[in-house]
Amino acid sequence: MTYVTYAVQKNSRNHLDHIGIIEHLERISYFTPMKTSTGIIAFLGITLSIMSCSPNEKSSSVEELLRIPFISTLDQEEHEYFLYLPKGYRDDPAKKWPVMMFLHGNGERGNGRDELDFVLIHGPLYEAWIQRRDLPFIIISPQLPMFGMDTLGFDYLTNRDRNSIPKRLPEGTPEREPAGRMSQPMAGAEPVDSLPYVTLPRGWDQIETDLMNMIDHVLTNYQTDADRVYLTGLSYGGFGTWYMASKHPEVFAAISPIVGWGHPDLMPPIAQSRLPVWVFSGGRDTVVPKKYFLAGLNKLEELGHPEVRYTIEEDMGHDTWKRVYGGEDLYRWFLEHKRK
Repeated sequence: MTYVTYAVQKNSRNHLDHIGIIEHLERISYFTPMKTSTGIIAFLGITLSIMSCSPNEKSSSVEELLRIPFISTLDQEEHEYFLYLPKGYRDDPAKKWPVMMFLHGNGERGNGRDELDFVLIHGPLYEAWIQRRDLPFIIISPQLPMFGMDTLGFDYLTNRDRNSIPKRLPEGTPEREPAGRMSQPMAGAEPVDSLPYVTLPRGWDQIETDLMNMIDHVLTNYQTDADRVYLTGLSYGGFGTWYMASKHPEVFAAISPIVGWGHPDLMPPIAQSRLPVWVFSGGRDTVVPKKYFLAGLNKLEELGHPEVRYTIEEDMGHDTWKRVYGGEDLYRWFLEHKRK
């Protein structure tokens, strides 16, 4: 994220266009705090103040969160998904933006209508919209239907509270929820070759067609770069990421399943397409233990896949995604890749 203190603002939604000045002084990224000397900061303050008086002043468009209606092929009814447009999206009609699809976990399921806001609880959309991080992606964030999961006794579904949905503040950002504290010691784990299922039941594979239709709609109707479409998801969404990448490897430039292992049976299309993969697991995760991850990853390497990356956050539990999405490395890594 770029941190700049504004001496002057036009109004609460339009800030001064400072990017050109900063890039003239030093190369910056969307993620790293800017390192400047006192003299440069003073220069910026003076220059921004002068610019605020210019009659030809150019403002940067603000980020937007849209609810996009669609007719689901599952029930032929209308539902919605979130579409995030990054800051500056409206400024240059010729600019093509990378696209990221995010698949949430089991606890954020819903009807894609009045329950859609549960999707804001975790992931890149939480980072971009709630925490106001300047992530340079168009983000597609759908909602997985319940498929009866709320009748199986999962307390986090049957007794969830809308008050747990984070709110975007008029100014500033809310305090982050800390990662869970784990009591068990860190320890290694023997890999296993026998996995209980190819993908989770009642999962993202059930709405495969809807997900592809969303991607097609966004690529057709928005300023997108079709060679930079990325896929990531956590837990149930991690399993969904593996499944969708296996079925449609030609669509994506890179994928990142988080705390969701991939079955060896899904790996041949991913390896054949040489689709870059970065997988994350939690060393203390008792929900999706790390011992299940190596079978699929070893299969990728056995098939000659040249870009398989695996990170174990040994001190983390199932909510490893908080560190991953709250950091910078994954977003940087995505932007290094284009569809082959």
